[in-house]
Amino acid sequence: MSKLSVVGGSGFLGQSFLDIYSKQNKDFEILDVNEPRNFKSNFKRFDVSKEEEFMKLTGDIILNLAAEHRDDVKPVQKYYEVNVQGAKNLCSIANKKNIKTIIFTSSVAVYGFAEKNSGESAPINPFNHYGRSKAQAEKIYLDWFNEDPTSRRLIIIRPTAIFGKNNRGNIFNLFKQIESGMFTMIGSGKNIKSIAYVENVSEFINYSLNISNGLYIFNYVDKPDMNMNELVAITQKILKVRSSINLKIPYFLAIILGYIADFVGFILNKNIPISSIRIKKFCSDTQFDTSINSTKFVASYSLEDAIKETLEFEFSKKR
Repeated sequence: MSKLSVVGGSGFLGQSFLDIYSKQNKDFEILDVNEPRNFKSNFKRFDVSKEEEFMKLTGDIILNLAAEHRDDVKPVQKYYEVNVQGAKNLCSIANKKNIKTIIFTSSVAVYGFAEKNSGESAPINPFNHYGRSKAQAEKIYLDWFNEDPTSRRLIIIRPTAIFGKNNRGNIFNLFKQIESGMFTMIGSGKNIKSIAYVENVSEFINYSLNISNGLYIFNYVDKPDMNMNELVAITQKILKVRSSINLKIPYFLAIILGYIADFVGFILNKNIPISSIRIKKFCSDTQFDTSINSTKFVASYSLEDAIKETLEFEFSKKR
């Protein structure tokens, strides 16, 4: 019977995935620098950036969810220590232990500011350290696969922005601002955002464990895409918050404020919530296509139902 080593299994996506995987009565271990919320008996404290730590790994299938992914990680070398050196260490132990399957959660950040509806064959052109480190990690895994392509299995999953219960990322921050009644749109709000629900992503990772040997690269997106006006309107409707969608800050004014915030943060050596890159990301189109449609996978949650589930979990008691 196979054993799954979930590297980074204590995080938001890891715990969601293991909620599904553990119900199948399969053997697994969690390798993470932080203790998990659940499945503590399966936990081993572990630092992916240190090669000697990999002797703790006892599985014969590796799922790597570990990542430095925030926008404001300092020093920036941490992205490369965790995302790139971690990939090197993981492939090294896979060779030593003759492990044939690696599943790696990368990111659509490897595409940078991509064309609308970019699929998996779109050019790799990251604009920040997170995206660059993920792209470099992918190259390391591809080199590992190409050493023995007939007997190995490499699955690279590039999710777009993930949201869900207990997540505290950018989409949760948007929901929180809307719930507070203090949200104001930046720009026209017509820019389109591809997003993904954590439970659907978890289901797809579980599904991918049954794919045959070979190389597979998938973007993960829950369709249909929404523009920012639509996403805000649905959120306000579910939360019963009075609409402020007609109140908009012009993009040119917001980006000036972002550059001022960048300068202040640089002078004070502090991370400031507002920045030019966050404003650019908020106002850009991040719309992706996916080849998952060519598989037999069907997600359990529609995007609107996923938003409703998340909002009711996070805000219903408070309200």
